[in-house]
Amino acid sequence: MLEVRFERGVHLPAEGLWLDPGRSKKLAFVSHAHSDHVGRHAATIATPATLDLMRARMGRLTAELHALPFGETRKWEGFSIRLLPAGHVLGSAQCFIESGAGTLLYTGDFKLRKGAAAEAAEVCRAETLVMETTFGLPRYVFPPAEAVAADILRFCHSAIEDRAVPVLLAYSLGKAQEVLAVLSSAGLATMIHKSIAALLPVYEGAGFRFSGCLDWEIEQARNCVVLCPLNAVGSTVALARRRTAVITGWALDSSAIYRMKCDAAFPLSDHAGYDDLLKHVENVAPKRVFTLHGHATEFARDLRSRGVEAWSLAGPDQLDLPFAFGYDQIKQFL
Repeated sequence: MLEVRFERGVHLPAEGLWLDPGRSKKLAFVSHAHSDHVGRHAATIATPATLDLMRARMGRLTAELHALPFGETRKWEGFSIRLLPAGHVLGSAQCFIESGAGTLLYTGDFKLRKGAAAEAAEVCRAETLVMETTFGLPRYVFPPAEAVAADILRFCHSAIEDRAVPVLLAYSLGKAQEVLAVLSSAGLATMIHKSIAALLPVYEGAGFRFSGCLDWEIEQARNCVVLCPLNAVGSTVALARRRTAVITGWALDSSAIYRMKCDAAFPLSDHAGYDDLLKHVENVAPKRVFTLHGHATEFARDLRSRGVEAWSLAGPDQLDLPFAFGYDQIKQFL
């Protein structure tokens, strides 16, 4: 199977390829355009939408760019790459790699639940699965998106009826567009922060349309919803009356509203919940799994208890007794 290392990013040394590295590299795959995944590499492989979003957020890109549409296989020296939708944000991709050593699927950030502002995730079989596990504990199972959307709309309507301005806090890329789709479908006018507005042309170019968008003039906010990232909430203090709500998967934690200092929290996430993490492993049917981010060690342990060879890439694993597989299978790690 392919050799996999972790050095502030997933590294396939035989192929000379990095997957979402934290530092500039010679050749890197960038799964999506969130700032903690992008970098200025010598050569970048990404979907066309991800590259467009990177330009919108970072300005001119000077790297050697390889725009790879979903489903198209492209060969490099000694290996080939095919990208599959990850369902995380617009343009987010899983990376399927095939070489003489075997096959590997790298998920990047992903979710299996269908969203309103991203391509639906797809799946394929692979011998090695490298997956993100942000919500890798059993308590993180998300309610249906339709139910969360209804709760968000009730919050907004209630605030407006009380002559307050509902302020929704969401990441400018991905989460904000999911929320905007909910508000648009309900006919609510929405004042959007400039960091969100700057990305709408890319979404429109991909076929997503949002109605009722208002320019950011916070002093004019009346009978509308205000949508902005959490780091811009300070710009809304000029509102005479406001009610704030954060949109995040961490809303499943009972302490969320206190920790984030808001009036409400709604668990709409662009990551896979625990149940979908398990489902993805089942669908990919890998011989081994490497976990990344969040509760990677705990989720790997849960997989081992289910008879799946699994290890966290970035942190130490503690072997549990009784072993889910025999000594011959674990002695390579001892």
